[in-house]
Amino acid sequence: MQQMINDARAAIPFDLTEAELCSGICHGCSKKLLNFLEMELQSWEYRLNQGEIPTFGDLQRLAKTSRKIFTALSKSGLIESRP
Repeated sequence: MQQMINDARAAIPFDLTEAELCSGICHGCSKKLLNFLEMELQSWEYRLNQGEIPTFGDLQRLAKTSRKIFTALSKSGLIESRP
């Protein structure tokens, strides 16, 4: 789970300014999507530090959420598409 969190933080630009997030084409509110994912990642980091062990379903849900947000940000032009 920690590796998935690290991968999400590396792949998704959480440090974009509001001006960068809210310019051009929009496929979902990028700012809200990033805030939601940041809260999910922080929640799991806290839970892992408290000794909680995630289930396969937890891993699957976080991966699915991260992929969907990554796709929305890509469509909005905030992340370069991968070949």
